[in-house]
Amino acid sequence: MSAPHRLVLAGALRAVLLGALLGGCAKVSDVEWESPVARGHPLVNRVWDVKAGAFVGESAMIKELAASRWVMLGERHDNADHHVLQARVVRGLVEVGRRPVVGFEMLSTDDAAALARFLARGPKDAAGLGDAVNWTRSGWPEWRFYQPIAQIALDSGLTIVATNLSRAATDAVRRNGLPGLGPALTQQLRLDEVPSPETREAMARELRDAHCDPTPENVLDRMVDVQWARDARMAASLARAGGRDGAVLIAGVGHARNDRGVPAHLARHAPGTRAASVAFIEVDEAKTSPAAYAAAFDGALPFDFVWFTPRVDDTDPCDKLKRAAARLWTIR
Repeated sequence: MSAPHRLVLAGALRAVLLGALLGGCAKVSDVEWESPVARGHPLVNRVWDVKAGAFVGESAMIKELAASRWVMLGERHDNADHHVLQARVVRGLVEVGRRPVVGFEMLSTDDAAALARFLARGPKDAAGLGDAVNWTRSGWPEWRFYQPIAQIALDSGLTIVATNLSRAATDAVRRNGLPGLGPALTQQLRLDEVPSPETREAMARELRDAHCDPTPENVLDRMVDVQWARDARMAASLARAGGRDGAVLIAGVGHARNDRGVPAHLARHAPGTRAASVAFIEVDEAKTSPAAYAAAFDGALPFDFVWFTPRVDDTDPCDKLKRAAARLWTIR
């Protein structure tokens, strides 16, 4: 074999070995899934690095997240597996030396006093936190879903904070739009700059799709205002509470979007700091590549990482909403 051919062969072998090495690093530990649907899908339990356009391992993702002051963990609320993975990310950050506060979208500033009283007792068991904030009346999925995240926080000595807009402020925005917040809260949340028409249109489209039915434009307009105000409130809460070592936010996937979610508001509340987001997304049998999931997000995945999981069920979400609405009207 000639020298040039030996060099070509050696280069090819190095490329193969490098590819095998990188592929071996892109591993995620096994998960005992609770969600039953599509567990065998090729994307399940794989982490996609959106910027790199490559699959990465859990440890590589944690390393990247640890370099950011703010970490958004975007979930489907009723998928128990998403919360297990969120707890793993929080634990991973602690293991590499971070001590962030842990904020929950599900806790509004109305819950702050009850939460503080609970934490002041120095609890070691997160089971009591749900009762402390009257979780069963909140409308969120059962507390057992979120308890593993809170338990990691308590075990690690992390502070848990309520982040979302108060119920009174939310009602004011529903009635009067963003001006309903009043000058003081508008300034505190840095909402003098309203979303651009393009952003409002994109948010409205997302909310319309999420609610499945043709929503009256005036109602949809107020829903956009509420979403914008809530994201601003969460950003302000994180910036205030996370002054020492940043924060992790547990929230719905829409709030974790880099383009117009909480990270966009953090750019105003904590300029010069870095935010990173992870979206936990249920797989679709017909979509076997990460790029196929971009259509649901205006054509591009607006996150730093996507962690793919099985689905809770095969039920059309719109059918579920219609049945829930029917039960509500029957009860009334």
